[in-house]
Amino acid sequence: MPIISSTTTLGSVSGLNSFLFTSDASSYHTPSSFPSLLNYSNFSRHSHKCKKKFYSLFQTPKVSLSGNPKTEQPASASASASANANANADATQLLDDSPESVLRQTRRSADWKTAAAYIDSGFIYKGRIEGSNGGGLLVRFYSLVGFLPFSQLSPSHSCKDPSKTIHEIAKGLTGSDISMKVIQADEENKKLIFSEKEAVWSQFSEQVNVGDIFEARVGSVEDYGAFIHLRFPDGLYHLTGLVHVSEVSWDLVQDVRDILSEGDEVRVKVISVDREKTRITLSIKQLEEDPLLETLDKVIPQDVSAVPDSLSNSNISDIEPLPGLETIFEELLREDGIDNVRISRQGFEKRVVSQDLQLWLSNAPPTNQKFTLLARAGRQVQEIHLTTSLDQEGIKRALQRALERVP
Repeated sequence: MPIISSTTTLGSVSGLNSFLFTSDASSYHTPSSFPSLLNYSNFSRHSHKCKKKFYSLFQTPKVSLSGNPKTEQPASASASASANANANADATQLLDDSPESVLRQTRRSADWKTAAAYIDSGFIYKGRIEGSNGGGLLVRFYSLVGFLPFSQLSPSHSCKDPSKTIHEIAKGLTGSDISMKVIQADEENKKLIFSEKEAVWSQFSEQVNVGDIFEARVGSVEDYGAFIHLRFPDGLYHLTGLVHVSEVSWDLVQDVRDILSEGDEVRVKVISVDREKTRITLSIKQLEEDPLLETLDKVIPQDVSAVPDSLSNSNISDIEPLPGLETIFEELLREDGIDNVRISRQGFEKRVVSQDLQLWLSNAPPTNQKFTLLARAGRQVQEIHLTTSLDQEGIKRALQRALERVP
């Protein structure tokens, strides 16, 4: 993505000497790919009219006293004051119509059009930070001053020195150049808004793919999850993703704040990237195997006497299937290659993973064409033996079809 700064020559405008496009802040340029924005063909004629109007203001006002339009005397004091007031109003109008004022207004209008063109083209603008206020940074955009909200800053600034407040960070950025994108250019309401986040997304999002693992730092923590800043090979935290509450831990998480705090260092796995909506979804728990899948006997010990709640194989007939499980069994038996489905035993976990019914295909190797499924809800876990001629991938597809038919 090309970066355009205020010091890059982007085009030229005919009709004026170059000094007219120079200010104390920066030189004025227009991208060469943009259409011509200024037309000064009538500039000399307009200047001449302003000059005639200016000299006419200094003629002495006169009024008629005799009723004879040919006989005129100097005006009375009140009439003279009224005439002077009109002259001052005309002088104010003249100031607005002066060549310098017309040039400034035309130049600003052209810069608003340029800002809108930046939005349409997706160009990245490198702008100078001129100061800050309570909500963000002030950005020089040619003859205009725009606004970069604190919420649109890249996380790299806050992660560089977490002890600094946002206003201390803003003070340190004053005078520096930052790559950003124009995200709003409303000339009528005088709103020119920038985003550094949009610019860094264009520069770094292609380096993020599903399955990638990042060292990261926890940003804000919300009820629904935590925003995590990703550290890139250059050591900076350029992009932010979301770890949903369901992806924080294999344990049932009531409050994300019980597990994660702002500033924590974590490792995360990328599980989805939505480039159109500029969203990255992350997981912490997927970097660890589900303890239930790691080994069934950690949940249901072989020595059932060690866990009073566990049921032995002799009590199979007494096991009541978890709610909804019988309907799933009926649908599985409709699948080709599945001959039998039955509960073999059950146990109780020390932790609650989910109150809803979940089905898992165990990592336990098949024996005599029997695969093991695990059904879990709350603390209760039921081991299910599936007699089938299907391989593991075939069972997954059969399970998916069966579950889609369950209302």
